[in-house]
Formats: sequence, C-alpha cells, structure tokens
Amino acid sequence: MNDFIVAILRSGTPLIYVTMAGMIAQRAGIWHLGLEGVMIIGACATVIGIVLTGSFVAAILIACVLCFLASILLWFIIEKLKANPIIAGLGLTGLGIGGTALAAQSIFGSQASVTAPFGVPRLGPAFGSYSSISIFVVAMPFVVLALWVLLKRTRFGLQLAASGEHPFAARSVGINPARMRFIALAVGGVLCAIGGAELSAGSLQIFAQNMTAGRGFMAFAAVVFGAAHPIGSALAALFFSVVGALGIRAQIVFGDAVPHDLLLALPYLATIVGVWISGRLRGGAKTANGFAELRDY
Repeated sequence: MNDFIVAILRSGTPLIYVTMAGMIAQRAGIWHLGLEGVMIIGACATVIGIVLTGSFVAAILIACVLCFLASILLWFIIEKLKANPIIAGLGLTGLGIGGTALAAQSIFGSQASVTAPFGVPRLGPAFGSYSSISIFVVAMPFVVLALWVLLKRTRFGLQLAASGEHPFAARSVGINPARMRFIALAVGGVLCAIGGAELSAGSLQIFAQNMTAGRGFMAFAAVVFGAAHPIGSALAALFFSVVGALGIRAQIVFGDAVPHDLLLALPYLATIVGVWISGRLRGGAKTANGFAELRDY
C-alpha cells in the first residue's frame, strides 16, 4: 500500500504544480495551453543544468529563469501583439517540445536521453517507505494551501479574479489587468519549472525528448475539471494520477490479459471523462471574459 501511495505522489506532484500554473492563468483570464511547453523546458533545463553545473540549486534556478522567460514571451504575444491566447499557447508548446530536443542534441551531440548524476534532494532512509520522496513532493500540499489563501483570502486574489472575470470593470477601479496577467503567468512559469524538475529529476534523473507526454494538457483539463479552484484543481490532477497508478498496477496484476495500450491510455481517458462531467455539471464550458478582452481590445 505504501508503494502505491508513493507512486501516486511521484506521478501526481509534477501534474499538480503545472495545474496550479494553469489555474492561476485561468483566474487572470488566460486559457493556458502552453503548459506542456513550459513544463518540458523546466524538465530539460533541470537535468542539463545538473549535468553542466553539478549543482541542483543552480539547475533549478536556470529552469525557473527559462520558464519565466517563456511565460513572459507568451504574455507579450497575447497582451502586446494581441494574438489569440489559445493559438499562442499551442505555439509555445511546440516551441518547448522542439526547442528542448534541439538544445539537448546541440549540447550533447546526440538525440539519446540525458542522464543526471543526481536529482532533487529526497527525504532519506529515516522516513522508511517514503525515503525516495523528494522535497518538492513534501512541499506540494503547502504550495496548494498557500495558493488557496492567496487567491481566496487576499486583496491580490480578488484583483486577479476581477481581472479575469470582469476586466473592464477592474480597469475602471484602477486595477491593471495586463499587469495581473503578467504576474499570473510569471508565477505559473516558476510552478511549471518545479513541476518539470520533479518529473525529470524527482525520481528518474533523466531527460528524454517529449517526456511530458501530454501532462500539460492533462493539467489544463484538471483546471477545467476543478473549476479553476486551487484545491478542486489539485484534487482533479490527483485523480488523474490515481487512475494512471492504477493502470500501472493493473499491468502487474493482469499481465497480458488486458491490452497494454489500453492501460497506458487510462489517464487520458479519465481526462476526457473528467472534462465531460465538468461540462455537464456546469452547463458547458464558458469562455472567460478576460479572453474576450484580449480578443477584442
């Protein structure tokens, strides 16, 4: 049972961090479809940073800076150049996937996976079955709680929600929606960097091309499923991770009795079902007013 819990935490933590990034962006009025691209930038930068610098701190700082810059690039494109946020986000995803593959090949001269000599610091033997859990896994629930307090119990959270839901009214009372979107995407970039770092260096200590495998889009679905609420979105991401862990356990238990590809597809099937249920419960997805402003302003 402990091994199953550890597997859920390992697979769920990167997804939850990226989900929190998408949730903040959505509350600011941006449907963030660039999560996949920013996440893989964080994963790549962390492993390559560890290999080149020999320091985890330096590597995670590099990852945060690069993800921050990628997020600000998205902000500039949709805010200053008035591009469609959805198309811009998909473009950022393509840039992240292609750019990381090119970076790894340029630095190491090969398309093979890059292996780091060490990864994210872990709890250690004193914690028994949970010794392999990284510090990012331990910090994850506190990050979710802190975001809930920030968005639901502070003036900043109210201003961010106003910028996303009623940007014209927010501007009339002195709130700058563009600045709030900048902050939301910048914070989201750091969260994506942590999520990517946990994915590549939390337990695997390896970077492979396209290793995010759609997790950014699953995170976006978790935001929709969780109604852009910090706790609801985190629980939705955790649900997808539980389904994925059950699929891995089913491969061990049933072997060839169940098609291998079907078991691997379970998290993505759960994502589709979750979005469908969310749409049915809330009468269908509604476009944020902030998106309408970005489109028409």
